Amino acid sequence: MSVPPPPPPPDSTGESRLEFSDNRLLIDLCGEFDRNLAQIEHALGLQMLRRGNVIELVGDAIARAQATGVLEALYARAEQGRALEPGDIDAALRLAGGGPVPSQQLEMFQSGRMEIRTRKKTVEPRTAAQRAYVEALFAHEMAFGIGPAGTGKTYIAVAAGVAMFSEGLVDKIVLSRPAVEAGERLGFLPGDMKEKVDPYMQPLYDALGDFLPGKMLAKLMEERRIEIAPLAFMRGRTLSRAFVVLDEAQNATAMQMKMFLTRLGEGSRMVITGDRSQVDLPRGVPSGLAEAERIIAGIKGVSFSYFTAQDVVRHPLVARIIEAYERDDSTR
Repeated sequence: MSVPPPPPPPDSTGESRLEFSDNRLLIDLCGEFDRNLAQIEHALGLQMLRRGNVIELVGDAIARAQATGVLEALYARAEQGRALEPGDIDAALRLAGGGPVPSQQLEMFQSGRMEIRTRKKTVEPRTAAQRAYVEALFAHEMAFGIGPAGTGKTYIAVAAGVAMFSEGLVDKIVLSRPAVEAGERLGFLPGDMKEKVDPYMQPLYDALGDFLPGKMLAKLMEERRIEIAPLAFMRGRTLSRAFVVLDEAQNATAMQMKMFLTRLGEGSRMVITGDRSQVDLPRGVPSGLAEAERIIAGIKGVSFSYFTAQDVVRHPLVARIIEAYERDDSTR
């Protein structure tokens, strides 16, 4: 007597509907030519159909639950009169993670309590790691941001500095980097010392330019209320009531790092950012960032925030490139 074949597995694909009361806000939610819906569809692997003020979701239960959380969060944002840019869609998707948006994350995204407001733009964390980093910047006198390029470590730190400066919490902003060349010697570049060093500082100029009007930035720099200088220029200074950022800290030597950390003065905040995978120091010279991480971890008033390729907010290809390099390093 033959045994009947087992029944086929049930099809997990299903449908659900979301109805929105304000058709005008729904148009903003969907985006021009429904591009926002297309972005969500591509990320979550489901299909969405807009019919009037209803969005139909077609896909498996997990994807539909995620999409529901994302759409509700974005609609609530639109109700507050806030813009819906591609980066905001990406932020909502990242917060959705592997399942429905947790209520605490959804509330934080909707309320915008984590945003950093500057004269020119508002910066919002787009990943859980970025959100924890923003909290650390405002809660600790010294904060480390460690992780790969493109995760917003320096950009968010500069935004926080500009916000604190605008609110009068600090009297000046000091941004610094080690002037360590990657294959090109400073002495071979034309011009005086400032002209030789400025190319290394350009990412800091770019970040400031995103947050302050050009004329205001020029005036503040002329008054030395905003300074951008190589790490070597920090020796002998005591920085009081200042927001101080050391970028590319993996290229600071152990001695330079100790010198920098001890510049912290009364009423100041200090942020140290770096990527342990991009050390340009000569072979055999240990990175001051790694040493500081080992020595001062656990000290009261100091925080460490860590980022991974999943926190990259540049082009998605950047995250895939970083992950490929990490896999290659792990096999050596």
